Amino acid sequence: MQELDVRGLPPPEPFINIMGALQALPAEATLLVRIHRQPFPLYDVLRDSGYAWQTTALADDDFEILISRAA
Repeated sequence: MQELDVRGLPPPEPFINIMGALQALPAEATLLVRIHRQPFPLYDVLRDSGYAWQTTALADDDFEILISRAA
């Protein structure tokens, strides 16, 4: 599993960093993203690009998103 922390970055940097990390991610690997808000536009791109994800709200109002290739 690879981890990416984009908390506090201004738009569109979180999106750009997440997509760049996904392009470099091996097919069987997962990416754990920590972000300071729900990235709703990202979800549409993930779905259209063949990724599955699970979002978890954290106690500090941040989010973790576990992203992998859809089966």
